[in-house]
Amino acid sequence: MPYQVTLMLIFAGFAIVEAWRHGLLNLNGEVKDDLKVELIGGPILLFATQPLVLFTSAALVGFILPDTKDALITLPFWAAFGILILLDDLTQYWWHRLSHTLPWLYNLHRSHHNAEYMSVRMVYRNNVFYYLLMPGLWLSGAMLFMGLGEVYAVFIVVKLTIIIAAHSSVRWDQPLYKIKLLHPVMWVVERLISTPTTHAAHHGKHTADGVTNYKGNFGNMLFLWDVIFGTAKITRHVPPAFGVEDLPPVTAAEQLVWPLVRSENTAITSAPTVEQSA
Repeated sequence: MPYQVTLMLIFAGFAIVEAWRHGLLNLNGEVKDDLKVELIGGPILLFATQPLVLFTSAALVGFILPDTKDALITLPFWAAFGILILLDDLTQYWWHRLSHTLPWLYNLHRSHHNAEYMSVRMVYRNNVFYYLLMPGLWLSGAMLFMGLGEVYAVFIVVKLTIIIAAHSSVRWDQPLYKIKLLHPVMWVVERLISTPTTHAAHHGKHTADGVTNYKGNFGNMLFLWDVIFGTAKITRHVPPAFGVEDLPPVTAAEQLVWPLVRSENTAITSAPTVEQSA
């Protein structure tokens, strides 16, 4: 897919800046399995899971509702983009939020938070089944069948650019907070989209630091969902530590394909507590 090439270039751009500014390998807090999880999980998502779900969803809609083929193709761009925001980004907000509530779903999502650093490396770091079951991808596949393919290509590039930037250790928003003339603009920006600072708070390790927001800041593209649903925390500060606390270590295989690989000592069997739900 052409948009995948665009996303790879955007990812590479952030990675190069990160490597220049802070380094991209042997990060503070990194353990031996981290890079392995990221090098395996990322390509699987981009080149296997995502295309599989999108094409399977489109095929299912085509089989069940063949008359809806290209039914939405005449929609104005803004309307089609808005539909994708609701069906993809809003549903992912709730999927993400549920993953910090339901034990089995947290087991699928935990690998994303296992990293004790913020970096573009962790953008696609998740259990394979976490993405395979993600409602937004299945709904987006249906929209592709209904004629929103070109709009989706633009939408997903915009969305993932924001997400890549939000995970990067190069925090583009921090210098802008210091410019007095931009204060009103940044007040809006940090409430509209995910920024490196608001998303870093979601990855913080200790609630006692006053910045970490384990049970909030779930937004992926739009932080607006956190504002609307009461899960937003904006401090303009970054937690001093990242990762999960008081949980047993897990292997790379468990992070990638739980529950196919699992042990009784590592699986979360009850809803994560505040200190466990990073």
